[in-house]
Amino acid sequence: MYKADNERYEKISYNRCGNSGLKLPGVSLGLWHNFGDNADFENMKKMCFTAFDNGITHFDLANNYGPCPGAAEINFGKILNSEMKAYRDELIISTKAGYTMWDGPYGDFGSRKYLIASLEQSLMRMRLDYVDIFYHHRPDPETPLEETMGALDSIVKSGKALYAGLSNYDGERMKRASEILKELKCPFIINQNRYSIFNRTVEENGALATSSEIGCGMIAFSPLAQGLLTNRYINGIPNDSRVKTDGRFLNESSVTPEIIEKIKKLDKLAKQRGETLAQTALKWVLSKKGIVSVLVGASKPEQITDNIKALSGAYFSAEELKLIDDICDGK
Repeated sequence: MYKADNERYEKISYNRCGNSGLKLPGVSLGLWHNFGDNADFENMKKMCFTAFDNGITHFDLANNYGPCPGAAEINFGKILNSEMKAYRDELIISTKAGYTMWDGPYGDFGSRKYLIASLEQSLMRMRLDYVDIFYHHRPDPETPLEETMGALDSIVKSGKALYAGLSNYDGERMKRASEILKELKCPFIINQNRYSIFNRTVEENGALATSSEIGCGMIAFSPLAQGLLTNRYINGIPNDSRVKTDGRFLNESSVTPEIIEKIKKLDKLAKQRGETLAQTALKWVLSKKGIVSVLVGASKPEQITDNIKALSGAYFSAEELKLIDDICDGK
């Protein structure tokens, strides 16, 4: 039976999530990849244990994470119930619904029927009574925002989630959603968006600024740009990389010579700072006002411990920040 490291809370920093009472670790573990039916279960366990032994209390899932959809929740549920159940009250477990999960008109987007039914299924897969955070995974252009937010409120008031979150919302839609949730007295505390040195959409669409304005924390997913902001692609595309083995979220046409040249320049800066490229990339996201945590994925435990090092050491000088911007602009 797994026993957690007694010094786990001395190894990582925690940040308050917006104006709420909840604190999240600076680095959280995302189970988007490498927790599906095609992954090694013993390695999954080692990654969960390594994360928690190093103070990572937050494990982030979604209904459709796999493959197949639902598999990540099933596998995490097995690990939690067989090995980590004694630590449930020390964990923040989040899941989401909003992308296609099952056939027909009720297995997608943001209706009340879909969100409530999806969470019921997620709880059964993980064998939990509640999750700590339940997100609407993406905006629904057809369902009234009042219905979607009302469903989140019902879920929280039912006790099946402690907090509500939104994912992939821009600033304007997030602000309207927050006004509805505030009126309902629903604890909306977090927004999850893609954010990295290579993807700054949240700066352009107002999501980052709005999060701070309304007292909501932001957690960044894909802070390493699906692995581009590591040393994996400096010498081209490895045969065992995600580009070659998956290709759904990062394909070969995206790894251009121009991108590789930018990666090499960023890696040079990271080495000058005494860091890996991944640590520098994570630290850049964490340096932004309003960012509470970065969600990292991993294929092996060592990557988790390497990423946690981004929480230590100096942040960036004005000259370094300008250099990063210039590199991204192709200068």
